[in-house]
Amino acid sequence: MTNTDLSVTASTTNRQTAAAARPAPFDAATAARLDQLDHEATAHVDDNRPEKTRKGYSADWKAWLRFCAEKNLPPAAVRTGTLVAFVEWCWTQPGQRRGTLTAPSTIDRRVTGVVVTAHRQLKLQLQLQLQEDIAEEARALLKAKVKQMEKDGESRGNGSADALLVRHMEKVAATLPGNRFGTRDLSLMTLHFAIAGREHELAWLRLRDVTEDPEGRGLVVDVRVSKVKPRKVAVPFGSRAHLCPVRA
Repeated sequence: MTNTDLSVTASTTNRQTAAAARPAPFDAATAARLDQLDHEATAHVDDNRPEKTRKGYSADWKAWLRFCAEKNLPPAAVRTGTLVAFVEWCWTQPGQRRGTLTAPSTIDRRVTGVVVTAHRQLKLQLQLQLQEDIAEEARALLKAKVKQMEKDGESRGNGSADALLVRHMEKVAATLPGNRFGTRDLSLMTLHFAIAGREHELAWLRLRDVTEDPEGRGLVVDVRVSKVKPRKVAVPFGSRAHLCPVRA
């Protein structure tokens, strides 16, 4: 046997070994069990999502169904091109306030809701996987529209909510009862203000997350649950004793 023959034999053996090492397809019973686990995992995640998030995704998907009905598209056709067309469609839809059009932030949220919902449904029902960057072009279009909107001086949506100011807290504090319930409400309001927190960040705080500063300068609040990023916030004594979260 020549050297050439040996090399061919070795190569063939390696390929056969590699092929044998590949896992065999699942049998029907195992595949069914794995599908069931996928469904249970999705249901578990859905059950643990905040109610507000579930309602938001449901509204986003209803908007997508209206778009598909108008454009004669199947709801499962979540693709780069259809998402771009969806942004164009959303841009012309009425806003929550009479006489306005849909806000850019709402359109961006709609795109996210559609992608998240479709990802779950297509993966479980049709065994399809969406690309991670499937909404990239749709968001690029939305960004360009927002830039042009700002250039034209157009106003959409309700705008930013008014900020909570000290004068507002003064009025609220004046109405609180002089008992432990009033102290509780004052503590929540002033701490919410001091950490510049979202509502859910304050709601998830536990007693163990609020500790005294070792140097006696106030409190240290460990914000463990956050939509943006967990963080530790130093809360000093307030200049107004009756609005001081540390004293409250």
